[in-house]
Amino acid sequence: MSLPAALSDSTLDKVLSRFPVTLTEDRALTSPMSPAPVGRIRVWRGDGPVVKVVNVSLVVPPIGLDSHMIFAFTAPDSGVPHFTVDSVANGENYAFHLDLIPRIDLATSLAYLDEVYEPLTVLYKEVREREGLTPAHLSPRQYALMSPWMLVNRATAAAFEGIDDAVDGYFTHWAALADKGLSVFSAENRDKAHRELLFSPQIDPVWGQTVRLLGEEQSESVRRELVSN
Repeated sequence: MSLPAALSDSTLDKVLSRFPVTLTEDRALTSPMSPAPVGRIRVWRGDGPVVKVVNVSLVVPPIGLDSHMIFAFTAPDSGVPHFTVDSVANGENYAFHLDLIPRIDLATSLAYLDEVYEPLTVLYKEVREREGLTPAHLSPRQYALMSPWMLVNRATAAAFEGIDDAVDGYFTHWAALADKGLSVFSAENRDKAHRELLFSPQIDPVWGQTVRLLGEEQSESVRRELVSN
């Protein structure tokens, strides 16, 4: 198993074992460039603090792509952030993206910021200083849609192998928040608008690459699973 697949599988196992969700969709993703499926999308849904989990894997050896994405979405009326981790290999190059996606405006919500994000600061700073990691190239608009505690880096193989503790630290903190709940912070309308932007083809260039790989119809079906519950 590849390093990105191993990280994704171990993290997904933690999410599924912690929260009561049921698999509702499991389908192959196909491409004109390959007679065999190039990926898989799986969706779980639940009635607890986590209402939807989406896992998308794209593995295309001829172009060196090995990409695995997990999004765990909390309830619409919850202030608990959404959890996400991406793990990618492109040939000999590795990258990852790890974040707890805010549900409200951090600039006007100091208590939320302190409870949800400040406990991650020590780990965040330590990871950013690790040897073998370099910043990934995101646009300012993409950064604006995520949290300031987002870790998004390119990595050597050795550095990538060492990020399991960071993923586990972010997951453990997020899961505790989800179990406890943050009902005082509710932002259902904001979440809908935010997710439309977060997964917008006009903002994230990955959707142009996904259309080339999967075609317009399949790419849009994946995007819509991420946009709504």
